[in-house]
Amino acid sequence: MIGRLSGTLLEKNPPQVLVECHGVGYEVQVSMGTFYNLPPLGEKVTLLTHFVVREDAQLLYGFGTSGEREGFRELIKISGVGPRTALAVLSGMSVAELAQAVAQQEAGRLVKVPGIGKKTAERLLLELKGKLGADLGAPHAQPGGDVEADILQALLALGYSDKEAAAALKALPRDVGVSEGIKLALKALAK
Repeated sequence: MIGRLSGTLLEKNPPQVLVECHGVGYEVQVSMGTFYNLPPLGEKVTLLTHFVVREDAQLLYGFGTSGEREGFRELIKISGVGPRTALAVLSGMSVAELAQAVAQQEAGRLVKVPGIGKKTAERLLLELKGKLGADLGAPHAQPGGDVEADILQALLALGYSDKEAAAALKALPRDVGVSEGIKLALKALAK
């Protein structure tokens, strides 16, 4: 029903944010990966959303990338995994890391997420096999987006957190190539 919000960021109370769109304030639950990449209060923000209607609540979940939203939607399709658990998984690891854990069948990485036990982790690995593409962790397509996505994936593969990788990406010049961008990002992260 509500697929995207674009407005002014009024409040940040992890994991919830308040976004004002044309005079209406929307409370949106976001993963920590999205939360760390939000602009300062009072700035414009655009979030892709997933709207959940329950008997006792109507909840809006927001995502910084289409890949994160698709990962969330794949997670909530699994029996026994609700939106809160899916958000916890995406707060504990990026979609790229989740896809890698599924591809390598590493239950140990999922068990580290709060609220995910061994049986749930094994069910996630089984149900998600072949459903999470490598493109899910990439930012929206834009000029230079492929280069940024490649640099981001390289930094994540080297063990840097989403927050560290995103901060390093912001410091890079716009027209940088992949190999040069990785070198510059590693220099910035080494400081």
